[in-house]
Amino acid sequence: MAEQKRRSKSRRAFWWQVISGVFLVVLATVHMVANHFVVPGGLRTYADVVAYIGTPAIFLLETVFLIMVTVHALLGVRAVLLDLSPSETTTRRLDRVLVLLGVVTMIYATGLMAVVARGGL
Repeated sequence: MAEQKRRSKSRRAFWWQVISGVFLVVLATVHMVANHFVVPGGLRTYADVVAYIGTPAIFLLETVFLIMVTVHALLGVRAVLLDLSPSETTTRRLDRVLVLLGVVTMIYATGLMAVVARGGL
């Protein structure tokens, strides 16, 4: 029973990684086009970034991009570490650490983007 539950959790994590990967392809493309291909000189200045991120729709889009990058990366780390066949206890601890790391990363990065959007830094 425990093995079946573990497989089910790994299967869900795999599908979340697939879904986040699809979102990443779309969001990374939008990000690259908006920040590098349509900008004169290929790179925004700090003032341009502040104005760009200050737009609510762009702030939301970049936040979703941040979330997808974080989820995809941490699920990848989890998959690699689970290939080492840790015990069930270690797997639970690993999951908790990765979730905590993801939450802290997203809070910090979103807060930093909010500060930049308000013209700070």
